[in-house]
Formats: sequence, structure tokens, C-alpha cells
Amino acid sequence: MQSGTFHTSYAGDMALRPYWVQRLRIVLVLIAVLTFPWVADRYWLNLANTIAIAAIGAIGLNILVGYTGQISIGHGGFLAVGAYTAGLLAARLDAPMWVTIPVASGFTALVGAFFGLPSVRLKGLYLAIATLAAQEIIIWLLTHGKLLGIGESLTLPQAANNLFGFPLSALGNNDFAFYWVTVGFLILTVVFVSNLFRSRTGRAFVAIRDQDIAAQVIGVDLFRYKLLAFATSSFFAGLAGALTAHYRGIISWERFTIDTSILYLAMIIIGGLGSVSGSIYGAAFMTLLPALLSNLARAISGVVPDINTYLPYIQQGAFGLAIVLFLIFEPEGIVKMWRNVKDYFRLWPFSY
Repeated sequence: MQSGTFHTSYAGDMALRPYWVQRLRIVLVLIAVLTFPWVADRYWLNLANTIAIAAIGAIGLNILVGYTGQISIGHGGFLAVGAYTAGLLAARLDAPMWVTIPVASGFTALVGAFFGLPSVRLKGLYLAIATLAAQEIIIWLLTHGKLLGIGESLTLPQAANNLFGFPLSALGNNDFAFYWVTVGFLILTVVFVSNLFRSRTGRAFVAIRDQDIAAQVIGVDLFRYKLLAFATSSFFAGLAGALTAHYRGIISWERFTIDTSILYLAMIIIGGLGSVSGSIYGAAFMTLLPALLSNLARAISGVVPDINTYLPYIQQGAFGLAIVLFLIFEPEGIVKMWRNVKDYFRLWPFSY
């Protein structure tokens, strides 16, 4: 008598979701995603768009940090490159978003590869300082915007928000229309990255993370793959930045400071390093936490009149406390907690 799951073909063994339960779960998620915008108000649509954009950026950072083991605290700078590239193309050249978004993503990949050059010789704390330098250089260029022909902020024309000649405003309000754009790009990102690490390039990234010297011994070109990891990570950072520019309509360098880089690091730490789904969980957690605290403060403002004065400090404290608690009690993040729940029911009644 056989027990367990046995694959009878190579295609079955290599399938991304080989079990029917996994495929059913994806179908249910897709149904929920497609239904959500029709029942949600603008507040929740705004949160959903913010989470989708943040998840794309977090997946990009996870490629570099979680999968390749190259620490980076300059992710906010690369988001800024994507946002300002898209913004300048839209504002100066009247380019539509179907042009600005891929161009901004590609240009950010080139910038990321350039700043990733030190990664060939540096690692650990030294690499972190190098990426911090990249963050500061980019922000310095933006704050001295006259060098690039930009001011304190950049406003995108409404006409730029069209896909192949179809204006997004025809779909309804901005939040509803952009929901399909942001979620669509998130789905494409998830599919691409999930398959990336089943390829030769993805396995090279993981080999570098596990032991770069051993990877080099077996023939992995460290220079090529480290630069490729930085470029790929920066590409998705640029994509998230470009989507932010078009969604918000106005961008400023203050949105992409070192705090943003730390926020994205917190997303992948809390969600789970080396996990695509963990990046999404982390982005949702770090986006919903401030919103939850704001709603809670609004609800008790009658009892505690000064609560709104202290709300920013409470949010910062909750931000730090969440990171510390996850590092102590579940270093592998939300994705590990979800995996434990699935394993419990999969093995029940012998889940011990």
C-alpha cells in the first residue's frame, strides 16, 4: 500500500503548484482579488493599491537580500529613480504610462547594476554601507533638483495615465482604475520571480547566498550573477516607483528617504526572507498596521483627546516592536507561521 504523493512525469515533478489543494487555493485567491474592487470603497481600494505596489518593491528587495544574500539599505533610492524617471518622461515628453513604466524600470535596473559593482568585492556590513551611500547619492541629486531640471516635487499630467490609448479615467475613479494596473503588475511579478528561482540564474543566486566561495568553485560567475541580482532587484524597485508616480500623480524626494529603505527591509524580514509570498504578507502587514492604529486612535479619540498628537510616535513604536517580536519569536516571518498552520491541518490528527 502506497502513501504520499508520487509524480509519474518530469513535468508533474517540476510543476509550480503540483497539488490540487494548492491550485484550488490560487483559484480562490484570484476570485477574491477579482471580486474585491466591486465591493470595496475608495479607502480600502487605496490600501489595496498601496499594498500591491509595496509588494512589488518588497519582492524586488527579497531577490537581492533573501535569495542572493546581498544586504541592501538603499532600496528607497532605487524606488526614487523609477518614480522620477517615469515622472520626467510623463511631464516633459508627455509619454503615456505604457512607455514610462518599462523605461523607468529598465533605467533603474541599469542604475542598480552600477551601484552593485562594489558587491563583487564587498559583503556584509561593508556592502550595507555601500548601498547606503547609493541611497544618499540619489537623494542628494533629487534634493539638488536643478542639476536634473526638477524642483522640490514633480506633478504628472492626468493624460499620462493611459494604456495603449485607453484612458484609465474611463474605468471610474482613480483608485478603482489603478487597482487593475497595480494588481496586474503584481501578478506578473509573482509569476516571473516564482519561475526565476526554478531556472539556472535563480539557482545561481541561491548558491551565492548559501556560500559564494563554493558557488564560485562549481563554476558560478560571481561578478555576473551579483550584478544581475542587483539589476533584477532594482528593476522591480523601479517598477514600484513608476507605479507610485502614476498612482499618486505627484512625487517628492521625501517619499523615498532612508526611512523607506528601512520600511522595505522590515517588510521582507516580517514577511519572510527568501519567499515571494512572504514579501506580499510583509507588505500587507506593514501597510495595514499604521492604518489599523489610525482607525483605533480615531475610535478612542473621545476617551483620549490627545491620542492623535501621539499617533506618529505610537506608529513608530509599533513598527519597531513588530520587528523585534518577529526576530525573537518567529525569525522566518509570517510565511513560516502560515506554513505551520498548513502543516498542522495536513498532518492532523498526527500533527505533533
